[in-house]
Amino acid sequence: MSTWKSMLLAGTIAFAPLTAHAAAPKEAPAAEVIAVDVPAEDYVDPSSPEGLAQTKAKMQKEMDQAIAMVEKIFGTDKLPPIAPAQLAIAQKTTGALVPTGSLEKMMDNLYGKLFRGLMGELGGMSDIMLSYKTGVEADKISALDDGTKEKIADIFDPNRKAREEQIMTNVKPLISEVLRDLEIPMRDGMANAFARKFSADQLNQMNAFFATPAGSAYASEWMALQADPEIILAIIKSVPPMANKWIDRAPELEGKFKDLPKERQMADLSDADLTKLAGLMKIDVQTLKDQRDLYKSVDDAAMEATDAAAYDDTAAAADAAAAAGDAVDAAGDFDAGYDRSNWSDADREKVEALETAVSEATSAAYEAEAAAAANARKKLGLPDTAE
Repeated sequence: MSTWKSMLLAGTIAFAPLTAHAAAPKEAPAAEVIAVDVPAEDYVDPSSPEGLAQTKAKMQKEMDQAIAMVEKIFGTDKLPPIAPAQLAIAQKTTGALVPTGSLEKMMDNLYGKLFRGLMGELGGMSDIMLSYKTGVEADKISALDDGTKEKIADIFDPNRKAREEQIMTNVKPLISEVLRDLEIPMRDGMANAFARKFSADQLNQMNAFFATPAGSAYASEWMALQADPEIILAIIKSVPPMANKWIDRAPELEGKFKDLPKERQMADLSDADLTKLAGLMKIDVQTLKDQRDLYKSVDDAAMEATDAAAYDDTAAAADAAAAAGDAVDAAGDFDAGYDRSNWSDADREKVEALETAVSEATSAAYEAEAAAAANARKKLGLPDTAE
């Protein structure tokens, strides 16, 4: 693993507990990299001062947009001001809960066995990595003792341990500095939230508790404990049972949701709907009607293709697919207006998107037919694969 990748991994691990309660995002689709020719006079070296300034400016702009979106979603920009006396009490509370060095103490938990263990796994000592490098089966690698595995890893990378120590030495101070900077706005944000959520009397009771030996001990440790290996391990162990609940309930949920009304598409809108929509969008209603008619013609052609595929009528499916193309390529006699080379990029992309939808509908029909046959065989007690 490269030094930079390891450093990025270290930073990610350090911040992981701060986002432990956030919802896990769905897997992002692979991004398509598109090469763009930049005129030589406009090119700026990303590593130059000008390039770094542009990078920072772009990042700030994106962050400002994200902040504005969050404020809009949660309405935080419309909250009433907090009374200064109430805020002062809350600041005392959050000052006890997030004393200087709290986040760094959390990071220290991660930089113990968890981080060093992960560095070992990704740095070349894991059974999978050794198997990949040597071509020897992983089960044979796993039968070796740790000392032997280390010697094997050292053959490939004699400087492995020194490199890991260098990463730790250089990355940890930077992360510590970043976390100390983060503590200040974190305390401020918590103070605002506490001031709105709790009364002055409740806050004073908390502060009295935090002033006791037990309260002080709790306040200084509660955040670091979020990264305690025992807590992290317990959360990881809870994932399979939770996932199994979703798997077991999937048929039930599907049955409850399948009868919900579907979202209407352009082809479903009436003339009255389009008139109302045109008024709201301040555009010509005929533009919307033309768009609706285009969608309808493609939907009809797609339905013919689907029906033909369901009956395994290859010729009919091909004819219906061709009809779908005709629906968008021609609405009457052929003329220069239907020559795609004369179309705008936007019109061409719209038509091609609809043609793609027809193709996907045909494919979906075949898949649905196969799934229906599989379900029928299962119901009848037949083999999984048709004879």
